[in-house]
Amino acid sequence: MDVSKSISGFISDSKRVLAISYKPDQKTFNRTLKIVLLGTLIIGVLGFIIATIISLLT
Repeated sequence: MDVSKSISGFISDSKRVLAISYKPDQKTFNRTLKIVLLGTLIIGVLGFIIATIISLLT
């Protein structure tokens, strides 16, 4: 594959993505932030519980 074709394809794909994307409003941003933080917290708590159980069993 030609490097120049690969680079030009990447640039055109990037332009297409930027053309259809939009900046979220404050309500959407806050909702997304809360969901991400909640998911991170749940995964962290589950990991801590599993690590504690494993350390108690060994």
